Amino acid sequence: MKSLFFSNAAALAVLACACGPLASSANAAGVSVPLDEVRVISFKTPVKTVFVGNPVIADVTVIDAQHVFVLGKTFGTTNLVALDDQGNQKVNEQISVFGRPGSSVTVHRGAAQLTMTCTASQCVAAPTPGDDAMPFDSVTGQIDKRQTMSMKAAGN
Repeated sequence: MKSLFFSNAAALAVLACACGPLASSANAAGVSVPLDEVRVISFKTPVKTVFVGNPVIADVTVIDAQHVFVLGKTFGTTNLVALDDQGNQKVNEQISVFGRPGSSVTVHRGAAQLTMTCTASQCVAAPTPGDDAMPFDSVTGQIDKRQTMSMKAAGN
């Protein structure tokens, strides 16, 4: 969960204005975000603090006082709340995270499933919540090892 805080008086004066609901990027049904993708959410007026109800489902990264990125982390529904500089709730919007769009294939073997993302020439494993534990853990373990190696090579 990330929040945005302004320290100078000019920014606080801007934030003191009344904040309406989300701008046109949201609709009456809330905001839909594909798994592992981000959506830019715009507020009609500036806000000071933004929270996501369940950071396991989605995460928020503040861009500025009127824009945030919402990342779909796993399937489900949560909410996004935005507060003004006095702590008043100005937005409470539903966030729904759904499956990856595009070319994906789900292979079912009895009760087990494996999700793959495909291009014209190949399909590769794309670990997705609900996949069988063995291939999911194997692929995510490989991803973790590769990321660790990359971080070591970068000196982090």
